[in-house]
Amino acid sequence: MRIDIDSYREILDTLTRNKSRSFLTGFGVFWGVFMLVSLIGGGNGLKELLNSNFEGFATNSAMIWAQQTTKPYKGFRKGRWWDMNYKDIDRLKQRVPELDVVAPVVFMPWNASSTAYYSDRRMSTNVQGVTPDFARVVGPKMYYGRFINDMDIQQQRKVCVIGKRVYKDLFKEGGDPCGKRIRLDSTYYEVVGVDYNNSNGMNFNGSNDEKVTLPLTLMQSTYNLGNTVGLIAVTCRKGVVMSSITQRMRETIARAHYIDPTDEQGVMVFNTEVLFQLLDNLFRGVNFLIWLVGLGTLLAGAIGVSNIMMVTVRERTTEIGIRRAIGATPRMILSQIISESIVLTLVAGMSGILFGVLILQMLELGNTEDGIVTAHFQVGFWTAILAALVVSAMGVLAGLAPAARAMSIKPVDAMRDE
Repeated sequence: MRIDIDSYREILDTLTRNKSRSFLTGFGVFWGVFMLVSLIGGGNGLKELLNSNFEGFATNSAMIWAQQTTKPYKGFRKGRWWDMNYKDIDRLKQRVPELDVVAPVVFMPWNASSTAYYSDRRMSTNVQGVTPDFARVVGPKMYYGRFINDMDIQQQRKVCVIGKRVYKDLFKEGGDPCGKRIRLDSTYYEVVGVDYNNSNGMNFNGSNDEKVTLPLTLMQSTYNLGNTVGLIAVTCRKGVVMSSITQRMRETIARAHYIDPTDEQGVMVFNTEVLFQLLDNLFRGVNFLIWLVGLGTLLAGAIGVSNIMMVTVRERTTEIGIRRAIGATPRMILSQIISESIVLTLVAGMSGILFGVLILQMLELGNTEDGIVTAHFQVGFWTAILAALVVSAMGVLAGLAPAARAMSIKPVDAMRDE
């Protein structure tokens, strides 16, 4: 659509003559675009915040632990307490070959807490013992140093990995704590890593931020845990759905400990795959509602633009008639009316995008910790471009009805109108 300089000057003159109407109509479009951009960016940030609670966890993983039985089985009454052991690791590997990682975890006896000391500082912590394979399940986020490795297990090294809060409470001066020693009760351990994993949506034996992780063999001997295993973390091989082997894992462990294989509470298998699917479905619904509300608000603004342009055309009936009488073609009238509509919606729409991005940037700065952005409350470049194109399209649609009315005006009738 080609418009010369005089046409642009006419558009600006028209918008200037109708300042109050143009402002009110533009505000409707501005608010609609602002709502759309803010909702999309806010939805992205909220999704990232929720996902950070499960950060690092493999989506094809499961956790197995022992609980009080709820069904009688082979002469044993319900309500019996029992413990898993290291033989269960071999049983799972042999009878469920679809498993990729089978990592045991041990905890303090009776889930008791320990006290960590460094210099004159102290804090209550939860201690766990793991193997290096455990990192393939939970995905630690190492801020300093490394995770537990094979040599730590083989040599029972007195080393530990500390959580974020343990690090901040014991090492208030900051800096790399690796190589320094902390005391757990009466035993000293060298810090080899700081885990900043924020996956507090899945807590086993306390918050991850407050944990101290030791080599499994060292913890087993230090706390005299014997053959007991507190938790078994597993992942399945690529292409295998965890829910398809969940019952087989439960049966493998249940039969070895004389527990009813159908006792889902006695042998607890927590399938993280179900949780991640639930989150994905939740955010699909949220995204649908965001676009529905945003586009509905934009449509309301476009209707307002169409109404103001109809009023403008009616007030300029005489002017349009004179222009038609001196040779203006219907295409020229159509071009001017639609251009006025596009300019009005684009100016208001781009202002809404800029204001929305500014607000989202402020939210993002408010979610920064230790120089790291914990959630990105922003919209993508192509999302912003799409919003601008939608605004332009609505501007064209909003100008069609007023333009059709303007083209239908006959010069003689228009010149009589006062």
